[in-house]
Amino acid sequence: MSIQELSAAFIEKYGASGLEEKVFYAPGRVNLIGEHLDYNGGYVLPAALEFGTTLIVRPRGDGKVTFASTNFPYEFSTDYTDIGREKTGEWVDYPIGVMTELKKKGHPVSQGYDLLFHGDIPNGAGLSSSASIEVVTAFAFLTLEGGDTDTVEIALLSQRAENQYVGVNSGIMDQFAVANGRQDHAILLMCDTLEYNLVPFITGSYKLVIGNTNKRRGLVDSKYNERRQQCDEALAALREAIPSLGYLAQLKPDEFKRHANRITDETVRRRARHVVEENQRVLDSVQVLNNNNLKQFGQFMNDSHASLRDLYEVSCLELDVMVEEAQRISGTLGSRMTGAGFGGCTVSLVHEDDIERFIAEVGKAYTERTALTGEFYVCGIGNGVRELKGVK
Repeated sequence: MSIQELSAAFIEKYGASGLEEKVFYAPGRVNLIGEHLDYNGGYVLPAALEFGTTLIVRPRGDGKVTFASTNFPYEFSTDYTDIGREKTGEWVDYPIGVMTELKKKGHPVSQGYDLLFHGDIPNGAGLSSSASIEVVTAFAFLTLEGGDTDTVEIALLSQRAENQYVGVNSGIMDQFAVANGRQDHAILLMCDTLEYNLVPFITGSYKLVIGNTNKRRGLVDSKYNERRQQCDEALAALREAIPSLGYLAQLKPDEFKRHANRITDETVRRRARHVVEENQRVLDSVQVLNNNNLKQFGQFMNDSHASLRDLYEVSCLELDVMVEEAQRISGTLGSRMTGAGFGGCTVSLVHEDDIERFIAEVGKAYTERTALTGEFYVCGIGNGVRELKGVK
C-alpha cells in the first residue's frame, strides 16, 4: 500500500481535519549470522529490511487516542490520561506499552491522537513486526511531543515495553536493528554493552530471500531454556581452567580446543563449540564484508546452519529441507536458518537472475518433502526508523 493509499484510508476512517497528519516508518529486521550468541556474550549481525511498519498520526481535540490498523480488525480508543491502565491482549498493547514507558520517562502523551498503522512485514514470520510497531510508535511520539529521538534509547525503551507491558521476554537485537539500521549496512552488535559498528553489506546483483517455513515453533521456550542451562554448565567447567572467563563467546576457537576436555558431557561440549565457532564466524564475516567478499560470506552462512543443526541442535526437518533446497540452486551463495529455531525462517543470498527459479524450485521441493507450503520474500537492506516528510 502506497503512502497516498494509506493516507486515503486514514481520511476514510477518521474524516478530514484542519490538523496536520504526520507519517513515520520503521523496518523489519533479519539476523544475517550469529545465532544464540546474545546470551553467551557474543556478537550478532542483524540488518534492517526494506519492508516494515508505516504509522500515520494526527492530533484530535477531544482527548481521545484511537488505534487502528490495516492488518488487524481490532480497534481501540481511550482517553490520553488513561493510556496503559489495562491491557487488551490485542496488537494495540505494543504501541500502548511504548506510550506507558514514555510516560515513565517523562514524555506522557499530552493530547488526543488518531493513529493508523500499516505493516507489510509478513505476520508471524519472525521478522520483528512487533519491534517495528514499538519503535515507530516511540519515534513518532517523541517527535510529536518534543522529546529526544535518540535511536539507541528508543530501542531500549521499546524493549522495556515488550518485556514489562506486553510480557514477552525479548532481547535487544530486534528493536536495536529496527531503530539503528542503515541502507546497505549490517550492524555488528554486542547485545550486553550495545557496542556496535555499521558493516558494509553491498549485495550488488544479489538479494536476500527470506523463506518462511510456516512451521509453528512449538519447542522454542523449553529448548531455549535447556540450551541456556547447557551453556552455563559449559562455562562453569571452563572456568576451572580460566577463572576470569565471563562468557563462552569470549573464547577463541583454539583456546576452546585446548580446554574442551574440561567439559565432560559430550552434548554440552557441542553446545559450547557452536557458541565459540559461531562468534568467530560473525567476526570473520565482518572482515569479508569489509572486503565485499560475498562468496565467502555465503559460505559462512552455510557453515552457521550446519553448526546450528549438528552442534546446537535447534534446527528442524522443515528448516533443513528449505536450506538444502536453497543450496542446490546455482545462484545461491549461502543459506541458513535465522532466529531461535525449530521453525520460522531461513535467509538466503541469491543472485537476482536466479530468484524466480529459486522460489519456484525450492517452494515445489519443500512442499513435496514436508507437505507444507513455504512463503518467500525478496528484500534488500534498508534504513532504520524515520519520519517520512513530503510524501503527499
